[in-house]
Order: sequence, then structure tokens, then C-alpha cells
Amino acid sequence: MSDSIASGSPTATHANRAGLNSPARVLFASLVGTTIEFFDFYVYATAAVLVFPTLFFPNSDPTTALLASFATFSIAFFARPLGAIVFGHYGDRVGRKTTLVAALLTMGVSTVIIGLLPSYETIGVLAPLLLALCRFGQGFGLGGEWGGAVLLATENAPPGKRSWYGMFPQLGAPVGLFLSSGVFWLLLHVMSQESLLAWGWRVPFIASIVLIAVGLWVRLSITETPAFQKAIEKQERVEVPVVELFRNHKRSLVLGTFVALATFVLFYIGSAYLLSYNIKVLGIPFVEALEIQLVGSVLFGIFIPIAGKLAEKFGRREVLIATTVLIGIFSFFLPGLMTSGETAIFIFVVLAMALMGMTYGLIGTALAAPFPTKVRYTGSSITFNFAGIFGASLAPYIATWLQANYGMTYVGYYLGIAALITLACILLSGKEEV
Repeated sequence: MSDSIASGSPTATHANRAGLNSPARVLFASLVGTTIEFFDFYVYATAAVLVFPTLFFPNSDPTTALLASFATFSIAFFARPLGAIVFGHYGDRVGRKTTLVAALLTMGVSTVIIGLLPSYETIGVLAPLLLALCRFGQGFGLGGEWGGAVLLATENAPPGKRSWYGMFPQLGAPVGLFLSSGVFWLLLHVMSQESLLAWGWRVPFIASIVLIAVGLWVRLSITETPAFQKAIEKQERVEVPVVELFRNHKRSLVLGTFVALATFVLFYIGSAYLLSYNIKVLGIPFVEALEIQLVGSVLFGIFIPIAGKLAEKFGRREVLIATTVLIGIFSFFLPGLMTSGETAIFIFVVLAMALMGMTYGLIGTALAAPFPTKVRYTGSSITFNFAGIFGASLAPYIATWLQANYGMTYVGYYLGIAALITLACILLSGKEEV
């Protein structure tokens, strides 16, 4: 990418933008991109439970193989801040549109390659190493995708509608979760588990190439955001956004990271960890475990727009405070719900994903709010992805380890502590910072 891409006639760009960037086009472009990215991301999470322990870590006992699979799962979260720095630089220097296209391609190519990898049986230890490398590529791409999608929506939002517009790219997470769980559910209905392990698991990874093509077509049809175009016209861009960010916006970076902590811990306990717990500990069949996850993804998606509407009425910060308190209360009920049978598991999913929709629907706009346009892509992306490291990267691993060694009560403590930290950071942030 070259900084010169951002040059050109402001008048011509403004005219072009006026003709192309309708609200429907902007919101669809922000939603479809994150849907594809999160589909790719969650396909891996599902496979990390269902097939990767057997295919890539066959010489370990089941629990060790699952932990090893979750360890490769976590690699992406450590790659995401690097992607945020690299793509954030170009997003704040070159523009939101060009950077979003590059991030989508990085994520997509990594996903397709995973579907082509040989197993441990074929190439030995090289198989999990290549899997880890591709997982790094997924994380690197998603690190640049999320922040740009949120800015595409919020920087095109009319006054008073930033929380509502910022909710749309967040919908990509539940839609991607639904599609990724749904495709494995469908595969298990048309083939045996043996066939799934032999070759069927590759289908969603390779088929994502179709989604990538759709995403590129949509992303290439939009023009630059008004806020970034103004930054160009006023010559507000900085040479190295990440240096500016760490020099002048450290407080927002630290607080934002932990404002999102409970969001990530809750989600990955309620998705990747729950899926493995249902299958490996409770012995629920693969298909039924995926059906529970499908229900959860629908509830997750329903509560995201509800959060957007409540934030417009009562204030984003106030809704986030209330939701975080409810997550803390919910953590006390987690052990009982997780250990009382399938009906209680269903109740757990309903409550967890409703709370998840309420917090995740607002977190994108909240993390972008404190940063000026010149470093907003970098700042929001790094904040979100730092939160991913602390809250999500090891959440399935930590929850699995805690449950195996100390019992489910400690998984509840884990979520409760995350909620307490998040609440403290929201209260420390000013009204304009969240």
C-alpha cells in the first residue's frame, strides 16, 4: 500500500461519496465484511473442538490434545494486535476502504489454506506447525478488519446515531457464529463423523472463498468515510499513528482494553469452551451441541440491536455499566447452570448470549469514541485486540484447566473477576471516553 493512494481531488471524492455511500450501502458493507471475517474465525474455533485434536494432535490423551488445540486457537489473538498496528497504520494514513480490502484478503487466504493442510498422519509435526502459522494469518487479518469496519459505520453515522450505526458491524460476530456452527451441523447431517474427520471438515474452510469474493465486491463498491476525507483536507494525518497513539493516548488504550475484558471472557466461555464442555465432559452428541450453539448465536444477534436502541435512549455508558453488573451477578449462577443437565445448559446459553449481545453491541463504538480521527483506526483496533489477548485468547484454555483441576465454581470466579475489572474501568472512563 502507498500513502499516495489517499491523494486526489477532495471535490471529486466528495461527489463520488455522495453518490455511493448511502446508509444502506455503508451498513451492509460493514456488516458483510465482519460476518465473513468472524465466520472464518469461528469455523476454526468449532474445528478446534470437533476435529483438530484428533487430526493434528493424535499422540496425546484427549484432554491434552484439546488443550493443545485451544493453544493454537489462542495464537490468533496474539497476532491480532500486530495486524491492528500494521493495518491501523495504513487505515489512518491511506484510508479505511483500501485497508479493509487488504485485511479481508489476508484473513480469507489464511482460512482457505487451512482447508488444504495435510494432517499429522501425513506430514507429522509439520502439520500442527502449519496450522499454527495459518491461525496467525487469520488473527493478523482480523486485527485489521474489525476497527476499520466499525469506523466505516460510525464515521458515516448522522448525529446522534453512532451507537446504532456502530452496532451493525458487531452483528457480524453472531451471524458468523451462526453460519460456522450451522455448516458443521449440516455436514454432520449429511455425512458420518468418520467422513467429517476424513475430509468433510475441509469444506467450510475452502468454501469461504465464495464469501471472500462477495466481501471484496461489496468493499470495493464503497468510497472513503467523510471523517477521514476531512482529515486529508485539513492535513491532520500523522506519519506514524502507533507512535502518536502510545505517546498521547495511553490512558484511553489501557482503559479501553479492560472495558472490553468481560465481553471477551463471557463470549468464549459461552461458545468455544461450552462446546468442548458439552461434548467432552457431558457427552452431548456433536449435533446437539452445535444446535445449542446455534440457539446461542441467534440470541446473541437479537440483543445487539436491542443494545443499540437502549444506548440511544439511556446512554451507551449507562447501558454498559448495567450489563457489566448483570454479567457479574450471572457469574455466581454459572457453576449451577453448567452442572445441572441439558435444560440448565440451555438456560445458561440464553442468559449468557443475551448479556453478550448487550455488551458486544456497544463495545465497538465505545472503543472508537476516545480517539481522534488521525489515530482512530489504530487506536480502536489495538484496544479491541489487546482486550482479545487478555480476555479471549486463553479463555477456553483457562476455563478448561480450571474446571478440570478445581471445578466449575472457579470458572464462575474467573468470569466474575473479569466483570469486576471491566466495571472499574468503565467507571474510571469519562462519559466521552466510552
